[in-house]
Amino acid sequence: MAERKKSTKKDDEVVVDVPAESTPVSVPSLDVTPDSIDISVAEVSIPVSATTDGDEMYTRRHTGVSNTPEPSALLTDERLLDIKEKLAAPEGWWQAFIYAITFHTVNLGDSRKARARKAMEARIATALSGDARFVPVLTRKGGVGKTTTTTLLGQALARVREDRVIAIDANPDRGTLVERIQRSTRHTIRTVVQKAPSIGSFTDFSEYVSRDQTRLDVLASDADPMLSQAFDEFDYNIVADIASRYYSIILTDCGTGIVHSVMKPILQRADGLVIVSGGSIDEARLASETLTWLESNGYADLVANSVVALNTATQGTVLVKLDEIENHFKSRVRDVVRIPYDSHIAAGSVISWDKLSKLTRESASLLAALVVEGLPLTK
Repeated sequence: MAERKKSTKKDDEVVVDVPAESTPVSVPSLDVTPDSIDISVAEVSIPVSATTDGDEMYTRRHTGVSNTPEPSALLTDERLLDIKEKLAAPEGWWQAFIYAITFHTVNLGDSRKARARKAMEARIATALSGDARFVPVLTRKGGVGKTTTTTLLGQALARVREDRVIAIDANPDRGTLVERIQRSTRHTIRTVVQKAPSIGSFTDFSEYVSRDQTRLDVLASDADPMLSQAFDEFDYNIVADIASRYYSIILTDCGTGIVHSVMKPILQRADGLVIVSGGSIDEARLASETLTWLESNGYADLVANSVVALNTATQGTVLVKLDEIENHFKSRVRDVVRIPYDSHIAAGSVISWDKLSKLTRESASLLAALVVEGLPLTK
């Protein structure tokens, strides 16, 4: 074996002993001592990239003392608050009972009915971005519940959604939409046309509408039939343009005449459509003929995406096969919703959502969900 000798230092070089048969190799002196090597695993403060925008750059959890001064943005809720998340109290008598007797330690979750209701509300509350969506409610026959359907639809939307919903009475035959809620102003759609140049904010516009308990706003038509008839295409566009600044969904309660001048801008702006039909033979035929007219005048896509509200409270309903009427409309439109008889509605007075029957509320909510699902998410 080769003999090893003590290394010697010469001219800032270290000669390393190697086996006798090998050639000595010179390497630079590093002057490294064990005390100069830091092998600790203490936390290292890493600068955050300057390309990250805003407070979102400081998102990591931080414990202990930083090696460098901390920015104030590191004092985040996540770091400073010690809040344990817990589920909300469950709905349903059995679920609530178990939750109570276990001192909130056992949460079985909501009942099946509560889950179904919340799922329906989630459909109605779907977020819509961009410009306002217009949804006319129309029929060619009076007395089938068009105004009532508009009210129910508006209430079902407004009570759940976070944005604003308005129903405009554009009926040239002296509409009664505002009479279905608690009226709070005598202003009408004509006032908005006249005051249009001075309306610069939602506060200004809100003076001309009535709002019910569900947060549905209603813009009334003129009580004077002569003024109602004078409401034309130009006037509607003024009102629609102003309303679109402040509302996400705009329902329009139309008259029975689909060839009236106001119908042109209403249909041109429409993103969705609700056709109201009664349950009798002639009412169903007129509603079907309305679809045919729309298809023949360039609105076939609107018809295919529309929803029919079948009012089963009209006269003659008990004498016909509602299933067959429903099947007919389902072959032409996206879906059909039956609106049941409700004594609260039949009174012809103000409609209070809380006083409606459970079946009526469910039908109105389903109609609202279907309408929202047919609207473009962005516009």
